[in-house]
Amino acid sequence: MGPIQRPSECVGVQAAWRSGCWPRPRRRCCLLKGCERPFVPSYPQARYCSAECRAGAQRWRRWRACRNYRNTDQGQTRRREQSRRYRERLRGRRAEAQAEPSTEAATEPGEPREGQRPAQEVEESCCARPGCYELFVRLTRSPLQKCCGWLCRRALRRVREREARWRHRLKGAGDHPPSSRTCPFG
Repeated sequence: MGPIQRPSECVGVQAAWRSGCWPRPRRRCCLLKGCERPFVPSYPQARYCSAECRAGAQRWRRWRACRNYRNTDQGQTRRREQSRRYRERLRGRRAEAQAEPSTEAATEPGEPREGQRPAQEVEESCCARPGCYELFVRLTRSPLQKCCGWLCRRALRRVREREARWRHRLKGAGDHPPSSRTCPFG
């Protein structure tokens, strides 16, 4: 007799995995952009092939969260305050170090100074795939765009559909996989 058909009859998901109630998954590709190595997952929801890839995905999530925070009004205010404090410290250091008059050329009021970025007319978005630091401009025909290109979109879609099938099996609702139209990256 083979493995039982209903996973709910097993004690827990991890216990079912170890006891053989659940079939071993196929090889899958690492989700981190730049790695994409095939690997056999050590647990059902594994997205990354190694601890280094998990750490890289965590760094990417931190980078994206910081970038999103800096786009808010509060984030911009805090950044301005931080820059002001830095300029004050710099002035203090220069005043102590320089006894002679400054020979720096004065800049005109209209030209950008060091540290200033030109104003952006369009808002750039960052890709939703872990490890992808590419920025892109959302088009008017697709304002809900989440990925920079078709490769990232395909990798995320593959993971989301696999996890949706996994949740569907956990519910024990049947053997029909979810429709690919439910994917938000489609």
